[in-house]
Amino acid sequence: MPAKDHYSRFPVIDGFKAIASQLIVWHHLAAYGPISDAVQQAAPELISWLYDYARMAVQVFFVIGGYLAARAMFPKNLHPEIADNKGLRINLGSMILNRYLRLAVPFVVAITFSIMCAVIARQWVVDDFVPDAPTWPQLVAHLLMLQGVFDFDALTAGAWFIAIDFQLFVLMLAIVWIGGKTVYTKNTVLLLTTLMATASLLWFNRDPALDDWAPYFFGAYGMGAAAYWAGQHQQGSSKRWLWLIIALAIVALIIEFRARIMIALIVTLTLYFTINIQHDIPLKLQTFLRVLGKISYALFLVHFPILMLANAAFEKLGLTSAFAGGIAMLVTWAVSLLMAGIFYRHIEKPTMRFFKSTRIEAII
Repeated sequence: MPAKDHYSRFPVIDGFKAIASQLIVWHHLAAYGPISDAVQQAAPELISWLYDYARMAVQVFFVIGGYLAARAMFPKNLHPEIADNKGLRINLGSMILNRYLRLAVPFVVAITFSIMCAVIARQWVVDDFVPDAPTWPQLVAHLLMLQGVFDFDALTAGAWFIAIDFQLFVLMLAIVWIGGKTVYTKNTVLLLTTLMATASLLWFNRDPALDDWAPYFFGAYGMGAAAYWAGQHQQGSSKRWLWLIIALAIVALIIEFRARIMIALIVTLTLYFTINIQHDIPLKLQTFLRVLGKISYALFLVHFPILMLANAAFEKLGLTSAFAGGIAMLVTWAVSLLMAGIFYRHIEKPTMRFFKSTRIEAII
């Protein structure tokens, strides 16, 4: 049975997005401010685990990003198994611009909100996690999603990830565009994706100095794209390319074990083996996962400003107990979810509707 085309009707992706987005929020709750310090008194192992491991949930979004990018770049009526140079036509400039705006419009609103919250937070708490007033070059770098490349301090947690997502999309689009210029479009795209993923897994991803650039993360992204292409057809070479990338990822883990690559590998295999399976999931659970999946990008954007205000209020009130910290942490999480729903409805969703013709979804 062919896979359903729209990812939001695929509960596994919604589930991955829902869980991973919550882990990232909890990582930041554990990483910053006096609230985390208070909770650490009673639960040091929990705070340590959230700090060290919950952040690896971003690998889930890299794999899903590659999966959705492959879906966007090969429209429904152009199957990667039959694509040739006569069938694949993409408007490179238009897709890059639309992808940029799709990410940047909510991002700019969130940055503005973060700057406003930082102004308030700086009055009540002195901590390195609260960003200073931005400079104009810093603002321009964020607007261009190049703040990491130019070594500016981020104005909100996770800004680096949005910049990397945009870079990865452009890199994948360039691969598909080059493939569309050749006689053997499908195999060229799969070959270039595999080569780029291999270079990432074996070289780029082993050099932390490169983590402001897309090639560092392309191993996970390429695995996600390969999972989509392989899952769209029961026969054909796409499956062989996927298994080649999987084998190369295993080799990369043998050479140097990285938990983040292992997570990406597990997510890739899960997507591939579940894409054509009927999911007997209770409707209420599907709805719950779909809602959390839909607001995951909004949650990613708005939770850090809420976290700053919560920590500032915690400090202003002179609270220090682990109990108060635990309550504050739960309230911050709940308010972040509420604000994410509002942000999704009034900012992100209208932006999505405006760019719906591009078939490009936010990955988180």
